[in-house]
Amino acid sequence: MTDTSFVNIAAHLPAMAQRHPETSAIMVPGRRGFQQLTYRQLNEECDRLAHGLETIGIGRGMRTVLMTPPSPEFFALTFALFKIGAIPVMIDPGMGLGNLGQCLAEAKPEAFIGVSKAHFARLLFGWARKSNRINVTVGRRFFWGGYTLNQVRRLRASGSVFEPAPTNADDTAAILFTSGSTGPPKGAAYTRGIFAAQVELLQKTYGIQPGEIDLPTFPLFALFAPALGMSAVIPDMDFTRPGQVDPRKIISAIQDFRVTNLFGSPALIDRVGRYGETHHVRLPTLRRVISAGAPVSAETIQRFAGLLAPGVQVFTPYGATEALPVSSIGSDEILGETKDKTAQAAGVCVGRPVEGMTVRIIRISDEPIPNWSDDLLLPAGEVGEIVLDGPVVTKEYFNRPQSTALAKILDPDNGRIIHRMGDLGYLDEHGRVWFCGRKSQRVITPSGTLFTIPCEAVFNQHPRVYRSALVGVSKNGTTHPVLCVEVEKNSKDIDLESLKREILKLGAQRTHTRGIRTVLFHPRFPVDIRHNAKIFREKLAKWAAKQLA
Repeated sequence: MTDTSFVNIAAHLPAMAQRHPETSAIMVPGRRGFQQLTYRQLNEECDRLAHGLETIGIGRGMRTVLMTPPSPEFFALTFALFKIGAIPVMIDPGMGLGNLGQCLAEAKPEAFIGVSKAHFARLLFGWARKSNRINVTVGRRFFWGGYTLNQVRRLRASGSVFEPAPTNADDTAAILFTSGSTGPPKGAAYTRGIFAAQVELLQKTYGIQPGEIDLPTFPLFALFAPALGMSAVIPDMDFTRPGQVDPRKIISAIQDFRVTNLFGSPALIDRVGRYGETHHVRLPTLRRVISAGAPVSAETIQRFAGLLAPGVQVFTPYGATEALPVSSIGSDEILGETKDKTAQAAGVCVGRPVEGMTVRIIRISDEPIPNWSDDLLLPAGEVGEIVLDGPVVTKEYFNRPQSTALAKILDPDNGRIIHRMGDLGYLDEHGRVWFCGRKSQRVITPSGTLFTIPCEAVFNQHPRVYRSALVGVSKNGTTHPVLCVEVEKNSKDIDLESLKREILKLGAQRTHTRGIRTVLFHPRFPVDIRHNAKIFREKLAKWAAKQLA
């Protein structure tokens, strides 16, 4: 049954502007410090742009690429497109030119809004040449024609309010592309109902209250702030390199604006935590810290928790672009119980499913599963593929029918879509989800299948190991397990041969890691652009094969 109720996430913005007109909506770094826009100012700018964009032909249901860095213009344009009922297409610019071109070819946008650099690239590489017909330049426009953002602003009738389009819960709201960490990026089709469900789940799961101050170090998360009644402080950082952030700028923003909620990737949390521990920093205003994008080590969590007031936790939710949030766990439970099991190769506990989400484990298969059957289910404690059902699950990838077939299962009893995470794990006796690695990255050897996370945990216990990655290298038709190791950054004058012997000794103590006899040292693991935390094990596998050739 189709849900036809009126849902538009942009409706939260005028509501906040009416209730709290002079409260800061966003604070964005500029040349002369932070630029602040109140909810009234941001809503008025959104109305102005929505009128102008509609006048130049951007209408309801039109796919519109938005390529502009975090700025007042980014937030105003995003909410303006939501108000119109257009479909923003969000792509990480750092994913590589080939991936960008492929994503845009699949999205088939009819409009392109971006900074000058984005338009240069659009013309140079022929992005969306066949579908795009409306161009808006944020900043200086050169020879490519179209409109400037200032021209769009001036098209608005003076003082007129733009009422959000009466969109339905099942209407497509946006196309958000995955990071491409384990394959080509894919566009997850978000409905307006999914956005509404995400807002509700985030509020309930973390007890977020109106009036809080948010520091989102992933720009898209800042778009939830008006719906949650928060003010968003956009940090001064390169959002494609969170692992190289200047920790002083993050800490200053938290202290200067009395931030209560921080979202950061594991790489950013690790970097800020190390600096804070060394310099005895305290962050008493924070009420919670949320870190996601990849497994967060217990050491990183413990280090950052030491900067917080008593009782404040670091939460690590589990999810993906296709479904978020799925489950969540806090630092009290991690440090008090699950970290010891992780060190004993049990995987990483990502907590209990959040309200409304159902998580199950099915047998491992690389083939499509068209229809759900309870025969797929595995018992508690057995490792299989994680699948889930609930209000934040996307139903398809845009223009990717084969990818949709591999990732989605139809439940014929109720018509709902079950999403296959492509992750391996299990449920324990308490109903908690344990993550054991990506399905595509499992290493199948003649003596059995090895899962990355439990194996790597054994070797990560060594104090000189910053992180490790298990990969498979084929030789004479047989796959051999190889451990790639990145040593701690502050380690100097290391005898790598001695370290290798110590690492292998750790592995020999466990049955499932005893067969790993090859160790290679890598100067710096390749990681994803979005979080700088997901390890590109496929790239490491190719590197390892060359090293061993």
